[in-house]
Amino acid sequence: MNDLEKTHHQTFKKIKKINEQNQEFWYARDLQNVLAYSSWERFKSVIQKAVVACNNSKQPAQNHFHHVVKMVKIGSDARRKVEDFELSRYACYLIVQNGDSSKPVIANGQTYFAIQTRKQELADNEEFKNLQADEKRLFLRNEIREHNKQLVDTANKAGVATNLDFAIFQNHGYMGLYGGLDAKAIHKQKELKKSQKILDHMGSTELAANLFRATQTEEKLRRDNIKGKSNANQTHYEVGAKVRDTIEELGGAMPEDLPTPPVSIKKLGNEQKKKLIDGEIDNME
Repeated sequence: MNDLEKTHHQTFKKIKKINEQNQEFWYARDLQNVLAYSSWERFKSVIQKAVVACNNSKQPAQNHFHHVVKMVKIGSDARRKVEDFELSRYACYLIVQNGDSSKPVIANGQTYFAIQTRKQELADNEEFKNLQADEKRLFLRNEIREHNKQLVDTANKAGVATNLDFAIFQNHGYMGLYGGLDAKAIHKQKELKKSQKILDHMGSTELAANLFRATQTEEKLRRDNIKGKSNANQTHYEVGAKVRDTIEELGGAMPEDLPTPPVSIKKLGNEQKKKLIDGEIDNME
């Protein structure tokens, strides 16, 4: 992560507030300043787009955009009322997604809030929290499988047309996330056989990092209307690298340094299917 990205990520943290219920939030006016919008009216139009996106995602906007009125100083003793919003992390994510991505601070905000939001989604998911370690691996592997279908479709629209094109495209994402290692190098490092799939031999932390990479690449390709194989490849690399930078900033282990679980997800899935079949047979007896 370069110095500018570090500064932006630290700034987003510094303007975070905690309410009486110990919930985090951001004031829209603070976010406006950080995102370099000089006009409140212009920034409010971005908020309104984010509210529409929130409603379209079947999330109650009132849970994420809380309209408030504050008193602010305008002189030595004078004060006046101004409107503001208390924003959830998800609201901030939607705002930066609808902002001007040509601004570096907004581009970095898209990465910061996307990753933080996805982490919180998993943390808040009751089903996910109650899963055992191997069950979490199965859950995340299935999530990646579904999101990769969307990534294939979006990349294809960008110009990634053939199976070879997509293999090269995927390699760029891996190289960004794994500090230059491509799929073949990761395969070798994990000491896998040629027929074994990399994603089936990852722990939940490594799978989560790759899930972030896939979802954010798909969104960026679609949102920025990326066209051309080389541009799509570069986008995948840059998103992977940003996810890596964020892991480093949070003090996490790099993906290539994470241990390879002894049992593959493919085997776990087969064992789970066998248990379901055995259970159905027992119920029939």
